[in-house]
Amino acid sequence: MLADVRNRLLGKPSFRAFAGRVWPFNLIARRQARRLFDLSAGFVYSQVYMSCVALDWFNRLAGGPVAIATLADEARLPIAAAQRLLRAAHTLQLTEPRAADSVALGPLGAAMIGDPGIAAMAAHHHLLYADMSDPLGLLRGEKSDTALSRYWGYATSATPEDLPADDVAPYSALMAASQPMIAEQVLAALSMKPYEHILDIGGGVGAFLDAVHARYPHLRRTLFDLPGVIAARGAREDDVTAVGGSFLGSELPAGADLISLVRIVHDHDDDVVLKLLSNIRQIIPKHGTLLIAEPMAGTGGAETVGDVYFGFYLLAMGSGRARTLNEINELLGASGFSPASRHKTPVPLIASVLTARPI
Repeated sequence: MLADVRNRLLGKPSFRAFAGRVWPFNLIARRQARRLFDLSAGFVYSQVYMSCVALDWFNRLAGGPVAIATLADEARLPIAAAQRLLRAAHTLQLTEPRAADSVALGPLGAAMIGDPGIAAMAAHHHLLYADMSDPLGLLRGEKSDTALSRYWGYATSATPEDLPADDVAPYSALMAASQPMIAEQVLAALSMKPYEHILDIGGGVGAFLDAVHARYPHLRRTLFDLPGVIAARGAREDDVTAVGGSFLGSELPAGADLISLVRIVHDHDDDVVLKLLSNIRQIIPKHGTLLIAEPMAGTGGAETVGDVYFGFYLLAMGSGRARTLNEINELLGASGFSPASRHKTPVPLIASVLTARPI
């Protein structure tokens, strides 16, 4: 195969030396060297980013440039240390230098301001980094008690419906903060105008339903999640019917013609997903629609999200996996649904959107 020939050539020092001197091979060689270095240095990049998040620099710079000395003083950093961190942040386009020893947002830092959910997700990544300190041990199953499995208590609990509100409140807040960026993808991909009633299963404190209501106020809304999550939601002045229970053991609320699973399927193993889908099949009307929205494996242009990030994130969490469309369709077919239709989303890296109907 041509790939084998390519690999033999790339493995020869003499060919690499030749490629580094001769156009256009030298352009390819430089790009490959940069990509290989990025793989080695990626953890350092993420820690620079995490440091900026921890210092809240993106919000601090949202109003305009700030003197480096001021940032250093507020962060309790020596001026040389602040300059070192900022040089790294400039290179990563998180910030950019301005005149008179000041600094402003870079293009990537500016994007953080428009979507606070990104910072919320980043703020909990120290748990993932702790679990990934020994990736081979994780793959071998030698690390069952992980930081992420403790954080997402429902993932490995035999009785998640018994988790108290205090245990589920941290991840419920994280999901609420990050849910709007998922909702944006769903609402751009799928019109909900034809529907009358939406049931959001595993919807946390209701952030997705809030976004739906802003676009489609005619829809009746029912929220279903663990009792502890519903308790953490608290009393609210809205028309959402909030029901607590386990989607594996409790009877799901009936009557909705649109049932949504937003970032739910990839959180669970096949047997759990099959049971959930089968329970939904029992209560969904014949004319109803099942909506699945989440990052998926094998998504063109977003392979690193499903196959790399969530591949290991969910392994560390102790439950679930990112699935391809074909793998999801197998579970849908086994539980009485048609193959899913895939709807184009503006940013597939954030979420893919599928709909399926009962058969």
